[in-house]
Amino acid sequence: MMNNEKYCDLHLHSYYSDGTCSPTEVVSKAKSIGISPIALTDHNTVKGLDELLAEAEKQGIEAIAGIEFSVDYRGKELHLLAYGISKKYFAEIEEKMDEYLKIRERSNREMVEALCSAGYLIDYDEIYKKSGNGYVNRAHIGAELVEKGYCSSIREAFATLLGKDSPYFRPRVFPNVFDIIDYIGKIGAVSILAHPFLQFNEGELREFLRESKKHGLDGMETVYTEFSDEQTACLKAVAKEFDLIEGGGSDFHGSTKPDVALGVGFGNLRVPTSIADKIKEKMR
Repeated sequence: MMNNEKYCDLHLHSYYSDGTCSPTEVVSKAKSIGISPIALTDHNTVKGLDELLAEAEKQGIEAIAGIEFSVDYRGKELHLLAYGISKKYFAEIEEKMDEYLKIRERSNREMVEALCSAGYLIDYDEIYKKSGNGYVNRAHIGAELVEKGYCSSIREAFATLLGKDSPYFRPRVFPNVFDIIDYIGKIGAVSILAHPFLQFNEGELREFLRESKKHGLDGMETVYTEFSDEQTACLKAVAKEFDLIEGGGSDFHGSTKPDVALGVGFGNLRVPTSIADKIKEKMR
């Protein structure tokens, strides 16, 4: 980093979900720029955590075992981060999410079939092979649309052909948000609402927090790549009002989101280690 201050990044993805780096590469990138601790928060899977934790110990940086659950709240897709997951729950979590991943697999296949029928000549089996770890989602489909010249970027693919208003989009099924908050608490992990202003305005957020606090929600992200200074200040005030701890991170995905760099987001993100300290304190 540019100065002696210490920063962390608690929202990172590997190729075990929709990122493009291995957990080892994620650790190496963090080490090279002096970011610690880091948390791997792959979507709906903990498959990369053993590698992450082993490599972090080897390279001498601190790592937190995490996950980003996709959940349903009144028909709206939200994301819940969980931190401090004990290894003894890894297999249980994989089994718990397997049903939803199978449903996602079916919806992804149907989406690709619909695109093919409309003249977008992409092949699901090819996408599956390129995914690296057998996990396919819209980011992988978007990358294939870019490679075939149908879209200029994955961001454009999401905004057009793969967006929820697109005729090719196929809805997915997610577990209930409050059930997952309850579950995170049950396994002794810390629950943090991811990027709240990507899903809510301030009024909607307050309504959600009033409900979710009853189920034991621990906190929410206040520092995030896509948030303005004004949004961060607002979220910090709301977090204080609801007695929530803060989270923060870049949402790094590697080349899936080429403009988002580990640790610094679009270039000006700084997540102070005090945020990680509060989460670790709650983990204990």
